[in-house]
Amino acid sequence: MTNGNQKGKRGERFVAQWLRDSFGCKARRGKQYCGLEGNADVVGGFPNTHCEVKFVESLNLYKAMHQAINECGQSIPYVAHKKNRQELLITVRAKDLLAFSLAVVEQDAINKR
Repeated sequence: MTNGNQKGKRGERFVAQWLRDSFGCKARRGKQYCGLEGNADVVGGFPNTHCEVKFVESLNLYKAMHQAINECGQSIPYVAHKKNRQELLITVRAKDLLAFSLAVVEQDAINKR
């Protein structure tokens, strides 16, 4: 396995852990369980969202978002991305910002049940 593949897996685990710690999501790596194309890199995050994870030094953000859009079905696509020694960033299309925000609020409501 290449170093890039290992970095991708670490990135997916990092984002899943961040979602669990920060928002109480039941998040986990998606591909480790089924390995099917089209599945989110991290599943069990915010309700009705599709997460694409990219841990690279040089990111084509539009290409990453296009991948998330093509794989998301009816879910809200977003990209979680990070460079070495930098903080995690989340990118959401402007037209999805309200729906994404409501998904975060819905997760908070789920945690309070």
